[in-house]
Amino acid sequence: MNKEQLVEKLAAKTGMTKKGAMDAINTTLDTITASLRKGEKVTLVGFGTFLVRRRAAREGRNPQTGARIRIPARKVPAFTAGKELKAAIK
Repeated sequence: MNKEQLVEKLAAKTGMTKKGAMDAINTTLDTITASLRKGEKVTLVGFGTFLVRRRAAREGRNPQTGARIRIPARKVPAFTAGKELKAAIK
C-alpha cells in the first residue's frame, strides 16, 4: 500500500474528503518527523514506537576498490512494533 491508497482508505472509512484525509496523514507524519528531529520518542500505544537511534562510527570497505573507509557516526530513525501490531500480523 502506498500513501495515495492509504488516503483513499482513510477517506472512505471516515467520510472525509481525499484532500482532508491527505492533510490529516501529512500532518501526522510531519508531527512525528518534528518530534524525532528534536530527539523525542513517539509512542502510539498498541501500534508501536518511533525513535532515533545513534549509530557509532565504524570502519567499512569500498565495494569497488576494497579500500578501507571511515563511516561517521549518525542518527537513524527506527520503529519498534507494539504488542498488538505483532499479534495482529501472526
